[in-house]
Amino acid sequence: MSHPLLNSDGGQRHLLLGNEAIVRGALEAGVAFVSCYPGTPSSEVPDTFYRLAPDGDFTFEYSVNEKVALEVGGGAALAGAPTLVTMKHVGVNVAADPLMTLAYIGTPGGLVLLSADDPGCHSSQNEQDNRYYARLAGMPVFEPCSAQEAKDMTRDAFALSRKHEQPVMLRTTTRVAHVRGPVDFGPRPGAIHGPEFTKNPGRFVPVPAVSRVRHGVLLENLDAIRKDVEASPWNSVSGDATVGVVASGMARAYVDDVLAEDQFDGACKVLRLGLTYPLPETMLTDFLRSVDRVLVVEEGEPLVEDALRTLAQKHGISVEISGKGTHLSRQGEYCTRIVRSAVAAFLGDTDTNTESPAPEQLPMRPPNLCAGCSHRALYYTVRQAFGDDAVYSSDIGCYTLGILPPLSAADFLLCMGSSVSAGSGFAAAQDKPVVAFIGDSTFFHSGITGLVNAVYNQRDVLIVILDNRTTAMTGHQPNPGVEVTVHGENPSQVDIEAIVRGCGVQHIRRVSPYNFKKTSSTIEELKGMKGVRVLIAEEPCVLFAKRTLRKSRPNAAYVTKQTEAVAKCLTDLACPAFRQDESGVSIDEQQCAGCMFCLQVCSDIKARKRS
Repeated sequence: MSHPLLNSDGGQRHLLLGNEAIVRGALEAGVAFVSCYPGTPSSEVPDTFYRLAPDGDFTFEYSVNEKVALEVGGGAALAGAPTLVTMKHVGVNVAADPLMTLAYIGTPGGLVLLSADDPGCHSSQNEQDNRYYARLAGMPVFEPCSAQEAKDMTRDAFALSRKHEQPVMLRTTTRVAHVRGPVDFGPRPGAIHGPEFTKNPGRFVPVPAVSRVRHGVLLENLDAIRKDVEASPWNSVSGDATVGVVASGMARAYVDDVLAEDQFDGACKVLRLGLTYPLPETMLTDFLRSVDRVLVVEEGEPLVEDALRTLAQKHGISVEISGKGTHLSRQGEYCTRIVRSAVAAFLGDTDTNTESPAPEQLPMRPPNLCAGCSHRALYYTVRQAFGDDAVYSSDIGCYTLGILPPLSAADFLLCMGSSVSAGSGFAAAQDKPVVAFIGDSTFFHSGITGLVNAVYNQRDVLIVILDNRTTAMTGHQPNPGVEVTVHGENPSQVDIEAIVRGCGVQHIRRVSPYNFKKTSSTIEELKGMKGVRVLIAEEPCVLFAKRTLRKSRPNAAYVTKQTEAVAKCLTDLACPAFRQDESGVSIDEQQCAGCMFCLQVCSDIKARKRS
């Protein structure tokens, strides 16, 4: 039986995650090619396509990074395939180079770029607003605020892209990506193929003479798209008050919730923007003329707010425009409480209680490496060798959680793949030993070029590749180095050691981090060397091993007696399976992964069969 998302008929209603709704919208648009690099909050989109792929009529790939994903997707769109490329917001930084050029040459088959932004940094190193990228590249932007809109806007984004042969951005945020709501299905026509590619170097080969012309074409296309935006049902006006609210993206949902409350009923005229670039200037200008004051509600940067000020000045409209810096912040994620407070202040409603009851304080749960995680074993062993004498260059992945004490194995971090490059730069500028940690998926993503650079420039750095056989942080997606996926064996496994050796590294060692004695002696050996050295620490992610590889460990660790050594093991290793109460230290058998690393560092811990 095929998955409900693949149903060809319309008329059904399903409860979907916002990201799942995007999948259905792309299918209803006839998507034929999907590429991605996984990253929260976008990951469920490609993960769903991956699960559907064996029964679907589209082509799907996990690409090694976002730049490659967009280049592959761009090629498919040039070949006439309606194409979806997905990534989180910081991934667009990686993909920006091909993105700017694709906007010039166009995408005949249609291309939608999903940029999943993360206001509030729920799972990211920054909260950049990628509507800037859309304006920089000249891309229309759809911003859904519900699961139903996520589906419908994805479908309409493809239609707009194919009509004008221009890439289109679908900008979501964490809230809409992970919202769950009812979604009414339309018909799914099946993958569309065509138009057939017609060779035209004067369009598709952007040498300077071509690019100058194509820039003009892009501007003309944006003018044509602006007419569609003016007529789009995704932008609407309601109410007849003399004070107005302009809301875009997810903020529309918060504004609707607030204005539905009795005390604000009918208080504001509202312009809702769902198709947010190019802006519907005629609609906005007419709106500004119809009100005395306007509150602009948009998460992130004041892009709409600044555009409204420009429009008001351009047309000589005397209207007070409020937003960032007056009632709202450029930082963080909005919510109904924040918007309610802003609307009340904007309306001068001092009698309205906008404060929500103080939530009950729940116990804090800091992010932590899983019980039995091989990264914990590796960090412990590295710190036994280097302690605080070394500087630890970290990267993006589960292993970034090594920042927390007692492991304290992350001193700086820039972006995906930066640990090797930044670590080698740090090593060139001072004399302390530098240890750079990078995961297997991150190594394939953008660590290889840094390694080549370090070898070429003869940097003194120890690079530790944490190979846990999956892309663990974002949901166990496959990468080129995996042996097994949920669909079976990987017939094209890429060997990390072969790549490292091919980059010119002479000193390469492989260990299992669970083997404390071997790993410790290997690190000591590498510590005594100079130049670029690489340690490949190989051990499958404990969750991946259990769920996908179907491997389980029959034994669990237990404490034989309460000693200072056991207390020190708890303090220095900090495995979540350890417990401490008034009776002393114990190990939770249900939490214990059976790695048996603690047995090797404390003689008062033993192994026994699970009960």
